[in-house]
Parts: sequence; C-alpha cells; structure tokens
Amino acid sequence: MAVAVCALPVVGLLATAVFAPLPFSVAQPGMTANVLGENKGEPVITISGAETRKTGGQLRMTTIEATGPDARVGLGDVLDGWFRTDLAVMPRDSVYPSGDTTEEIQEYNEAEMKESQDTATEAALAYLGEDSGDIEVTLRLADVGGPSAGLLFSLGIVDKLDGDGSGGDLTGGRVIAGTGTIDTAGKVGAVGGVTLKTQAAHRDGATVFLVPAAECSDAEAELPEGLRLIPVTTLKGAVGSLVALESGKGEVPSC
Repeated sequence: MAVAVCALPVVGLLATAVFAPLPFSVAQPGMTANVLGENKGEPVITISGAETRKTGGQLRMTTIEATGPDARVGLGDVLDGWFRTDLAVMPRDSVYPSGDTTEEIQEYNEAEMKESQDTATEAALAYLGEDSGDIEVTLRLADVGGPSAGLLFSLGIVDKLDGDGSGGDLTGGRVIAGTGTIDTAGKVGAVGGVTLKTQAAHRDGATVFLVPAAECSDAEAELPEGLRLIPVTTLKGAVGSLVALESGKGEVPSC
C-alpha cells in the first residue's frame, strides 16, 4: 500500500510532464533560396547605377523552420527531437524574443532582415571599392526573417558586379550554400542552427557550404556526405576561398 500511495504523485507528475507545454521550439531544415536568381517570381538582387554580370552557378542562403511561438511543444516532441538528426530542440527564447506577441516577433524578424540587407549591401560595395551613393541595390526575399543571410547577400552582390575579378563566376558554376551574419566591415558572425542548414543545403543540391568559422565543430557533427565545409570569418576571406576553389590555385581552408 505504501508503494502504491507513493507512486500516485509520481504518475501525476509524469502525466503533467507529458501533456504540459514546454518552453522549447522544435526546428527542422528550412527553405533555401538562390540569391543570384528569383524568389517567388522576383529577382532577389536588383542593381542599378552599375553594369551587372550574367551569373552562373548558385549562391543559396539557408534557413531553419521552427515551431511557432504559440505552438504547444510537449515532452514527446522534445524527446523525438533529441533522438532525430533532422530535428533540433532549441530553447524558445533562443528562437523568438521572449514575451513578444506573434505579430511583434514577425515585425522584429522583418526589421532584422531589412537591417541585414542594408548592412550586406554596404559591406559588398565597400569590399569592391564602389560608392554607395552611385549604386542602388534592392534585395527581396519573401517570408524570411532574421540576419543570417547577410554573408550570402554580400557574395551575391559581389558576383553580380565583379564575379571572381577575372571575368568568371564567383561560384565556379557550383551550387554554393552557406550562412552567417555580416557587419559593415565585412566581418562574418555566427548564427545557430548550422546542422539543420547543412541538411537543407545538401537537399537542394549544394556541394559546398560556407560556415562561420566559430561554428565549424557544430557543422561537422552531422555533416551530410558530399558537402564540403569552408570556414569563413570575413567577406574578403569568403571571396578568396571561392576564387581559390574555382581556380585550383591557393589554399582553401577547411574545418
């Protein structure tokens, strides 16, 4: 009888844990988009005030897709996510700003994306030595928020204006994917969710993935077969690595 009585509260706690919502989000590989091409019928990068190149290959920005801020995530969802390589369990506050409404979170993510686009443009034009007052760059990417496409936006602008600097494509005709924030000085920052983004990149045909150097170990942990990692810390370094990969001359860094 004593055992049975003591067990009742335990059963109650387990039932509560199973059915109670938990402060997590479950993420999976999201969409990717070729910044050199179109997204939902519109060019991702439009440049006026300077002659642009016809580019080959692809530069694909990558995303993760997470359960919404109002989604009910239970213990079963968390356990499932922990035991699957195509899902990741993340603290909800690391995915969404704490305490905001769904509408406020959407506005926040859109503002981050806009700031990322402006910064990426400034970084790319500064790298090329172009006057931002003479060249107008418009970036469009529907239904994507946050700052993690900054590096790929900058590379796309560089490829459309200058390519590899010698008349060829920065991509070398490959499908290149990657992630990373960027600041106006061209410094690349970490973003999170890298293991899921490498899966999205591989799914969509990429053979090379540009990863913030600080996240090399995370990216290597569950790297899809046939996907090559290139660590980057700056826009200049990323361009140099892609040129070396294309030409076969010079060192291409690895994780």
